[in-house]
Amino acid sequence: MDRNIPTAATIESRHRAISSYIHRTPVLTSRQLNRISGAEIYFKCENFQKVGAFKARGAINAVLTLTEYELKNGVATHSSGNHGQALAWAAAQRGAVAYIVMPSTAPAVKKAAIRDYGAKVVECEPTLAARASTLHKVVEETGATFIHPFNDYRVIAGQATCARELLEDVDEHLDHVIAPVGGGGLLSGTALSVHYFSPQTEVVAGEPEGADDAYRSFKAGRLIPLENPNTIADGLLTSLGDKTFSIIQELVSGIYTVNDDEIVEAMRLIWERMKIVIEPSCAVPFAAVLKNKAIFGGKQVGVILTGGNVDLGKLPF
Repeated sequence: MDRNIPTAATIESRHRAISSYIHRTPVLTSRQLNRISGAEIYFKCENFQKVGAFKARGAINAVLTLTEYELKNGVATHSSGNHGQALAWAAAQRGAVAYIVMPSTAPAVKKAAIRDYGAKVVECEPTLAARASTLHKVVEETGATFIHPFNDYRVIAGQATCARELLEDVDEHLDHVIAPVGGGGLLSGTALSVHYFSPQTEVVAGEPEGADDAYRSFKAGRLIPLENPNTIADGLLTSLGDKTFSIIQELVSGIYTVNDDEIVEAMRLIWERMKIVIEPSCAVPFAAVLKNKAIFGGKQVGVILTGGNVDLGKLPF
């Protein structure tokens, strides 16, 4: 492994550093969803996190590590929504401006939230190439410091604190921890925390069939970038990075894909039975548990619910 990969001590120290900025989100259970799934599920509810998503952890950790010089022209990133909101919020904590490059198709509710934090939204065409070229232009023009949404060890260390809390707060031994995977920041951070703090627990991922680059890359043993992704899970429309992929290759046991109908059904069940708001991307790991009862049935499973920034005007049910 790369010697710069966050260690157990790094994750613990960064957790202490960011703890006064973030919420320690609750772990909820549901007897009804346990019955439906056949598993004992512990939901780590990052939909209750600052900015409505786990991304607050990685963003505030990255921003807190920057010097005043690195912050003087602000920070910049590309995001379909949640990382953009998180970086806008994190920058505001240190009085810095944030520039967020977003695809024109990103949910309006996420664009509005980013502007509410005082950041500047720069729209681009909904392609990975357009994101990269627009961001490059913004950084050149402003001198802002680029904070990658996931392929950055500072971000990964921040995301790792989520699973660390889950493992601390669940008294039972967890057989599996499952997270969704897009760019892999949360999944790689989760894998590191579980590896260090509960090595007998397996880490697995859920991924949309319409954006399954992680599944294909994992099977092939090499990075296979996304082409024309199409899924309701708009927060997972990114390809893995080299840093996240190397951790996932070594520490993740499997990746399970689900289709949009299965995602919507899982999302609806959580809304109806748990009375909490989650977004489609957030429902992906629970959908994977429901689809794979032969694997998860009878097991103790930690499910990371990643966010609740859903456009209420465009609910899929």
